[in-house]
Amino acid sequence: MSWNRKQSSEEEGIRPPVVAGKFYPGDARVLRTAVEKFLADAAPVQVKDAVAIVAPHAGYIYSGQVAADAFRQTAGGGYDLVVLLGTNHTRPNYRKIGFYPGAGFRTPLGIAAIDQAAVSALIAADPDGIRDATVHEREHSVEVQVPFVQVLFPEARIVPAVVGEAEPDLCRRFGEALGAVLRNRRALIVASSDLSHYPAAEDAERVDPAVLEAIAGMDPARVRERIRTEMARRVRDLHTCACGEGPILAAMTAATALGAAAGRVVSYAHSGQVAVGDRNRVVGYGAVAFAKGVVEMNAKPEAVGEEAGGLSMEDKKALLALARETITRLLTAQTVPLARGLSPRLEVRRGVFVTLKKRGRLRGCIGRMVGDMPLGQLVGTMAVQSAFHDSRFAELRAEELKDLEIEISVLTPMTPVRGPGDIIVGRDGVLIRKGRHSAVFLPQVATEQGWDRDEMLDNLAMKAGLSPGAWREGTEFLTFQAEVFGEAEFGGPT
Repeated sequence: MSWNRKQSSEEEGIRPPVVAGKFYPGDARVLRTAVEKFLADAAPVQVKDAVAIVAPHAGYIYSGQVAADAFRQTAGGGYDLVVLLGTNHTRPNYRKIGFYPGAGFRTPLGIAAIDQAAVSALIAADPDGIRDATVHEREHSVEVQVPFVQVLFPEARIVPAVVGEAEPDLCRRFGEALGAVLRNRRALIVASSDLSHYPAAEDAERVDPAVLEAIAGMDPARVRERIRTEMARRVRDLHTCACGEGPILAAMTAATALGAAAGRVVSYAHSGQVAVGDRNRVVGYGAVAFAKGVVEMNAKPEAVGEEAGGLSMEDKKALLALARETITRLLTAQTVPLARGLSPRLEVRRGVFVTLKKRGRLRGCIGRMVGDMPLGQLVGTMAVQSAFHDSRFAELRAEELKDLEIEISVLTPMTPVRGPGDIIVGRDGVLIRKGRHSAVFLPQVATEQGWDRDEMLDNLAMKAGLSPGAWREGTEFLTFQAEVFGEAEFGGPT
């Protein structure tokens, strides 16, 4: 059942959801599925007795997996109070800690009750603390954390607070108050923050790890200095390094007061790594845990290049499973998985096409000739494109999944050839260019259609918007090969 804004707004003291259906699913069943899927895929527990975490607050389709990685570190915590430190996106020059004064926060999963006794204690301990509903009215950074609390700690109460400014003394005082008030509670602090805003992926991949390393060091001064240093570099389109700097600084101070001895960077991703993302303009997301101890993790395997002989059977199965899970989750949970946990071989950058067939008939096929991102990530991206953005077909529907067969073609680099005589049907994929017209066929197309070379080129010319036979003069030919594999050869979905 979807949440009802009118019903919610009429309930005394209950804040209605303002980004349900936008930042996260508005339907309760879909929302619970999304959160549970993220938690099932979450990074393993890397800390002991987590006191505080840093979790992102963007739309779940982009940052939900990293948020789940952070919340996964609280496993076995048995928390009965969760303090949600929100970022101030809506009130410029707000130099207070604004607590929501009502009885609870509603999401499609129900009402998360607020511990107003804890709020009173925090206001008594910190002169900056006030009850203020207005700073919460349009603020999403607290709201998006609530469904994770509701799924993981259904009996816990919450304390929603918006940290007005990343002013050191304001954050220190609040952190000290949190430490004093929560000392005898089984409480978790969640600092809500995204990382870099809007640089290109390559710049985010340099800036964000440096900021995360400073955060894990649990030294507020070092975090501030790292952020200032990165901003001083004037990275193109970098608007901020951490929009929740204030919540992070307060959480650090509180975590230290509560006995946290170590910080651990749990995971990192950015929006350009998501199957629906844009690598030219990204937002970074990091999961960090502050805890009383850490779990020793096995060393990560070193990335390796592509092995001779192509992909292994396990690699193929993993790519097919990722393509299907990406499409399925977008249809059923309005989210997508991150391409991670794959073999280091799949970090190689290769062109790829994802082909969808329904009962043997083409249902979608889109790809990229040149790999501009790791192969695993590109497969997820092309799976989305093939299912929902092939202009020849309507968007895929959930009821079609059971009849869907997925095929993946991993491409070799394109090579110019002198002419049609150098093309071998069944072995070569072909791209033709003539003027502003171009089109491509994968190697298997001609064989599947029973075409000889001239028939293939006639059809390729028509696909490019040219007349049959137009390829015979003034045309550029490029060929490539493909490693083609599909679910059918493994007996169905993997």
